[in-house]
Amino acid sequence: MPLIVSFETLPQLYSQLISKYQFSDKVAFARKKNPGESYSPITWDETQKDVKALASYLLDMGVKKGDRIAILSENRYEWVVTDLAIQLLGAINVSLYTTLPPKQCEFILNDSESKFFFVSTTLQLKKAVEIFEGCPALKKIIAYDTPTTPQLLEHDFISLFDPILTEGSKTEQVNQKALEERANSVQPEDVATLIYTSGTTGNPKGAMLTHANICSNVKAAHLSISISESDRTLSFLPLCHSFERTGGYYAMIAGGAEIFYAESVDTVARNMTEANPTIVVSVPRLFEKIYNTITKSVEEGSSVKKSIFHWALSVGEKYSSGKRGITSIKKSLADKLVFDKLKQKTGGRIRFFVSGGAALPPDIGKFFQNAGLPILEGYGLTETSPVMNVNRMGEQRMGTVGPVVDGVTVGIQRLSDNQIIAQLSGSDGPSTLTSESGEILCKGPNVMKGYWKNEEATREMIDQDGWLHTGDVGRFVDGRLQITDRIKHMIVNAGGKNIYPGPIEDLFKTSKWVNQIMIVGEAQNFMAALIVPDMDSLSAFAKENQLSMTPMDAFLSHPSVQQIFHKVIREFSTELASHEKVRDFRLIADEFTVENGDMTPTMKLKRRIIEKKYAALIANIFAE
Repeated sequence: MPLIVSFETLPQLYSQLISKYQFSDKVAFARKKNPGESYSPITWDETQKDVKALASYLLDMGVKKGDRIAILSENRYEWVVTDLAIQLLGAINVSLYTTLPPKQCEFILNDSESKFFFVSTTLQLKKAVEIFEGCPALKKIIAYDTPTTPQLLEHDFISLFDPILTEGSKTEQVNQKALEERANSVQPEDVATLIYTSGTTGNPKGAMLTHANICSNVKAAHLSISISESDRTLSFLPLCHSFERTGGYYAMIAGGAEIFYAESVDTVARNMTEANPTIVVSVPRLFEKIYNTITKSVEEGSSVKKSIFHWALSVGEKYSSGKRGITSIKKSLADKLVFDKLKQKTGGRIRFFVSGGAALPPDIGKFFQNAGLPILEGYGLTETSPVMNVNRMGEQRMGTVGPVVDGVTVGIQRLSDNQIIAQLSGSDGPSTLTSESGEILCKGPNVMKGYWKNEEATREMIDQDGWLHTGDVGRFVDGRLQITDRIKHMIVNAGGKNIYPGPIEDLFKTSKWVNQIMIVGEAQNFMAALIVPDMDSLSAFAKENQLSMTPMDAFLSHPSVQQIFHKVIREFSTELASHEKVRDFRLIADEFTVENGDMTPTMKLKRRIIEKKYAALIANIFAE
């Protein structure tokens, strides 16, 4: 789908959109002002008014080109207004995850020498107040919400968002020429944002993404995926992550799509039925939860319900593989009996989902494809702005992340001797490249400028030939990239065999009994698993068998519960090689979450932290 505007920088993207939609009722964004209310649309004219007011205020406050301005907020309209104002001034957006503790926020603010700090809720404002004195470069904190703790406003370094918009609107006419000059001065190679990686060890590093990095990636995304003015997305992945920033924000507005903001990650299911999106950008965790809810409901239903469900899936598989004709009639019936109900739960208008941030289990991707809700799986890193590969609509290959996007080159480097054994560019067609696996490398206009004030880390990531080393292992399959796992996640067993846990975990995630799983077994004679059970399934089992779930430890140790998971382990391990088979397990009551530090903001397991947390439990497995 061709872009509706032309641009080389983010200020150009914004100004082109404003010109295109000026004096129209074109909706840009939508939000819920209060829980329980309907979505309130916001036009591009309204957005321009707010962005100009904020940019004028920041100009009056002395913000210079290249200054860093930090945001600590959930996804919301104010976040976008702040970002666009920052970009117009040629300043740099420093993005922070709302889950970060105060000390990590303080490190990022000091490392970036941020001068202004925009925060959302009372909780985030309290963090900002706690660290303000320890951040000498910081001039002011600006809160989006009026705090529920009024005494916080007694600090003279705190201002509220709405009053500063009013203040800025008074000088925007005076500042009009200066604002235009500042926006026009922004060059493609200027840094647009610092995105700090959420590393599991050491301090986070700030990836410097330029306007050229982001804009080239937006254009490449549009050549791979259709986004138009008739589209609408529901935004809930963190905007401070490059996946949502490029895919769910900049690429959406560049195509004229509307962006509706979810109230929170917990309300996504409800908000989808209210926002009725056509495209949803997500991580696999959402699809895993939907899949497990549906399959669990089917398994607990009657034999007739099961038969109809599996018949509908087989019809969907034939239809999606191109076998139409008489199948089209059956597909209409399958939709009516089964799939339309699922589609209504996603808002009823989904054209496709986009999945990234972690590997999508192939069985789950296949299920959604057969249901008529295709998932386009992609791949990339924060440091690559982020898209390197993505599947195209109608050409999806389950188990791969698709072809390389336009303008980008992906290489495979053999792990044993560091030789590049294959490389493919986005402009190349299907290839008969070697299927040998190795580390995935990347070159192209999407590769970051480097890490902020950290040349050593930059040299470790980008070699002398300009290849960025992803740390992931993969191979080419018919011109598409297939990810094996992370190099650092590789388990070497006692026999010296290399085992990648990701594909094994993906296999087990399709069980209705398994909520989350992490494979362990470094230097051991066999593989084992830490399993977070699906509590809904166990609760139904407990009720049926008159078992008490309290205390939870005793319930999870009950022989009948243990028997369930021994059966799951046996059944799923039959598909694995001998050295990959899971021989034992331990059940964990507490879910792995972002909040408890067990997962990254994009829902990836922090393996080292989990291994340390459950070290005694893991040792117990192998001691026996």
